[in-house]
Amino acid sequence: MSDFRWPPPPDGRPDQPPVNRGPRGGRPTLPLPPTTLVPTPHGVELEIFATGTGVTTVFAHGLGEGIAESRPLGGEVLGRRVFFHFRGHGRSAAPAGPWMYPDLARDLRAVADLTGATRAFGVGVGAGALVRLLADNPTRFERVVCFLPVALADPLPPVAAERFDALLAAAQEQDPGGLADVISLEIPPPVRATPAGWAYLRQRVEQIVHFGLDGALACLLRQAPLPDASAVAALRAVTAEALVLGCHNDDLHPAPVAEDLAAALPGCELHLYDAPGVLWNERADVRSRVAAFLNR
Repeated sequence: MSDFRWPPPPDGRPDQPPVNRGPRGGRPTLPLPPTTLVPTPHGVELEIFATGTGVTTVFAHGLGEGIAESRPLGGEVLGRRVFFHFRGHGRSAAPAGPWMYPDLARDLRAVADLTGATRAFGVGVGAGALVRLLADNPTRFERVVCFLPVALADPLPPVAAERFDALLAAAQEQDPGGLADVISLEIPPPVRATPAGWAYLRQRVEQIVHFGLDGALACLLRQAPLPDASAVAALRAVTAEALVLGCHNDDLHPAPVAEDLAAALPGCELHLYDAPGVLWNERADVRSRVAAFLNR
C-alpha cells in the first residue's frame, strides 16, 4: 500500500505532501460518544447512542462499521437521532452464531421499539436489515431511507464479500497494518494522503482493534436480506414513504440493487449518484437529501 504506513503520523498527516492533492474535506470522523448498553427482548444487549429530542430516527450502520460512521449522515436530521451497534460490533453482545439477516432485523426492530423510532435509515448491510424488517413488518415505520444497499434477494457482490473477509481476518489477528490495508480501499485515492484520509483510517483501525469484529459476521456474506422473489414482492405492502440512494459504477453497492429495491417499494424516491466514493465526494448532498426527506 503505497500511500500509507502504520502507525500513522501523530498529527494525522503524511510525512511528505502528496503529489496529487485531492479534496481535504471528505468524510468526517467524530469522537466516540458516551454510549449505553441496553437489554433487548430477544436477549442481545446492544450499544446505543441517542441525541436530540422529538420525532425519533434510528440509524443502522454498515457491515464492519458502526456509530462513528453513521453519525455524520444524520447530522442535519431534526428530532431525536438514535445510533446503535449491531451484534458483533462495538460493545454490543455477540451471541453464538450463525447469524442471519432476520437476526440483524431483530436488533434494529428492538432498538426502534425501545426508543419509539418512527423513521429509519440504513446503509449497506444496515439497509439490508431494514429491508428485511420491512418485509416482515410492512407498517412499522412512517419514513425510511436505504443508502447504498448492497443486496436484496441475492448475497453480497463477490468483491464486497472478499473485502470483508480480509477485514475480518485482520481483525481476528489484531493486525493494525492489515486493517489499514483493507480500510484504505474505502478512501478515494486523491484523499488517502490528506488529513481527512488519515483521520478516517486511524479512527476505523483503532475502533476495530479495540472492540474487534466477531467471526460470526462472516455468515452474512453468503446470505441475502430476502430469501426469494416472493419476499421482494411482499415489499409492496410497505406503508412507509421511502427514499433509496444508490450509485452508478460501484462494485460494492451495485446500482441495480438500488433500482430493484426502489421498484419494489410503493411510491419510492430513487436517486443514483454518478460515481463511487459517494461518502467522500457527495457527502454534503447525501446529508441534505436525507435530511430533506426525513424532515418533511
